Amino acid sequence: MTIAVTRSGVPRSTTSGNSVPAETVPDGTVQYLRIGDLELESGAQLPDVVLAYETWGTLNADASNAVLIEHALTGDTHVTRGASEEPGWWEQLAGPGAPVDTDKYFVVSVNILGGCYGSTGPSTPAPDGRPWGSRFPLVTLRDTTVAEARLADALGIASWHAVLGGSLGGARALEWAVTFPERVQRCAVISVGASSTAEQIAFAQAQTLAIRQDPNFRGGDYYGGPEPEAGLALARRIAHITYRSAAELDGRFGRKAQAAEAPLHAGSLAGRGRYEVESYLDHQGNKLVSRFDANSYIAITEALMSHDVCRGRGPLEESLASASAEFLVAAVDSDRLYFPAQSRALAEALPGEVALHMIEAPIGHDGFLTEIGQLSGRLRQSFFV
Repeated sequence: MTIAVTRSGVPRSTTSGNSVPAETVPDGTVQYLRIGDLELESGAQLPDVVLAYETWGTLNADASNAVLIEHALTGDTHVTRGASEEPGWWEQLAGPGAPVDTDKYFVVSVNILGGCYGSTGPSTPAPDGRPWGSRFPLVTLRDTTVAEARLADALGIASWHAVLGGSLGGARALEWAVTFPERVQRCAVISVGASSTAEQIAFAQAQTLAIRQDPNFRGGDYYGGPEPEAGLALARRIAHITYRSAAELDGRFGRKAQAAEAPLHAGSLAGRGRYEVESYLDHQGNKLVSRFDANSYIAITEALMSHDVCRGRGPLEESLASASAEFLVAAVDSDRLYFPAQSRALAEALPGEVALHMIEAPIGHDGFLTEIGQLSGRLRQSFFV
């Protein structure tokens, strides 16, 4: 099956084929797999689900070298370079000679269900041929894990050598280790706790509301017309403030004006100049608008809001008791979105002795991406010998 996909995830063309992956494709090539109908935690059923994914390396004869790397909120499947040589978003972690050495391990990355990089989501066609839009159901991280397990089955992977992720990706990795303990031998949970807190849900609600209040949102059925770009850009601004530390923003921008636009030299509020930090946030918002679908932003954010490894399982230690993987838990010391204390509580509740590894990074939450190299020694020592 071949599907060409636009930025928003709407297929341009589809050719029918078997629901098994191609045997040989170049590393870092997006592939697509139909996994059938999926019953969700809510009781709703999502029909004819497609998952987009990329792979690197070669699966060995007993499928014991498979590694799953889970992307964060607005990430995609392109973890590291492949045949196209396009840079990936976590090259310090994966690639030839990296801690997750793609010359030795078979690396898989899956676009999350509800996303806009090829997997079934709000912008992809429903059975009636129209984009799902406002009709797309609530998908939880537990639902996405069940979907990814079907993909693993199709690839012939009974158990992952390791599952790794940061932020939302870390929550996905943790859900894998608890939902399918027999299928995860090692698990790295970075920059996220056992559940989304009230404050994290509050930040998320502000972002989704920014999109929903855009006049172009039209209840989520905006496809074919103007898209809610202003709302999506505002959502990204709100999110990005939580991704960076106060010290990093102050050190980079302080109270500096943008170019010659002195903020206080204006005759009216409407005519005031701008601070540099405002221009920076505008840039971050506009970058996301150029590559992401607003409905997918809502769907994935709602999935992260649903993150609670204890839901239906009991207290934290009881919920984690069945996890048999070797764990690596890490936090960024300056993170003000997912505080290190949440990672510490998770590490202490996991079975056995699990240490908390601290990534030192002044920039805040995004340090899990930029400074993942600080975990290289630990990963090579215990996960990827």
